[in-house]
Amino acid sequence: MEQALESRGAAPPHIFVTDELATRPPRRDNPRLENLALQELVASLKDAQEDVLPRFVDIAMGLTGGVAAGLSLFEADGGAGLFRWRHLRGALAAFENATTPRDHSPCGVTLDQNRPVLARHAERFYGWIAAANIEMPEVLLVPLRVGDGAPAGTLWIVSDKEGHFDSGDARVASELAGFVSVALHLAGVRRSLEDAVAQQEILIREMSHRVKNLFAVAEGLVRISARGSETKAEMAESLIGRFHALAGAHSLIRPGFSADAHSAKVSDLGSVLSTIVRPHERTSGPPRFVMEGPAIALGEHAVTGIALVFHELATNAAKHGALKAEGGKVAIRWDVKDDALAIAWDESGSSAAIAPTEGGFGSKLLNDTITRQFAGRLEQDWRASGLKVDFRIPLQRLAD
Repeated sequence: MEQALESRGAAPPHIFVTDELATRPPRRDNPRLENLALQELVASLKDAQEDVLPRFVDIAMGLTGGVAAGLSLFEADGGAGLFRWRHLRGALAAFENATTPRDHSPCGVTLDQNRPVLARHAERFYGWIAAANIEMPEVLLVPLRVGDGAPAGTLWIVSDKEGHFDSGDARVASELAGFVSVALHLAGVRRSLEDAVAQQEILIREMSHRVKNLFAVAEGLVRISARGSETKAEMAESLIGRFHALAGAHSLIRPGFSADAHSAKVSDLGSVLSTIVRPHERTSGPPRFVMEGPAIALGEHAVTGIALVFHELATNAAKHGALKAEGGKVAIRWDVKDDALAIAWDESGSSAAIAPTEGGFGSKLLNDTITRQFAGRLEQDWRASGLKVDFRIPLQRLAD
């Protein structure tokens, strides 16, 4: 249906004869039929919204006595856009889903003028109509707009003879089009509200799930910290630091709006690590941490484990390792190898790093998290310059 355009100028006056509508008195006015038609459209909107547009075309063609009718629905395609013919009735039904140009068509003129338009033998000016062997002695077009006035398309009704449409037909078609425009807008608003409510319910379920997980983690931290601390003050200090690490990491989680309550993701591993080590970074001077690696997406459970592990490493480095020295530094590098994440924590710059007591909470947390939660493995090497740890974690365990 869409053809090369041989002319883009304004149509000659004998093609668009809209002014003649004012001189043609109504011949088919029937308020009772019009009221019944509106009632039918209201019923369609209530019971089966997908039937509103086709019934609108049927009713408009019946009330105006046309031989063909349909909708040209506007589609923006990055340029001027195009019209797609939908819900065609009568003699032109075979052209369902055809496309026609926006800027060279009677429908485009109708939207530009934003009023009912009457065209006579439009095929004599628009070559793409003639090329499809369509004859239009008269076509009445009315604009369709939705919501804030954005163009939705046009309703068009074709007659098989000149002089057929009158001012009453233009009024009836315009009133029906106005009703349908409002109905479509309201239906769109209702769908938007329903979608918003559904997303809110998903978010509530997801947040409830996340809070339960955090309480479980917090309970475990309290129990183990109590066993590994000699005083209440020591226990409080360690717990506060670990809770802050968890809070910082979980602030990066974005809710995923889907039916899956486990769909939350963070931007990447680097974002979590930067948040965890930030309290140990200098406010001025050369950085103490160097981090290098590709973006690695993490699931909610993975965030918890990674946050706790690297919080422990940073805390131990500040208490016992390289960060205890003025010139101490830590390099954190990671990469993907054979469907696994390889992470290296490498401290340097100290000459008197001392390994903490073996079997303490930090060592247990590292081992339990990496081997049990992530089904991975780790190797630790305490040197005078600081700790070196190599982790290997299967990628699929990071998605949880």
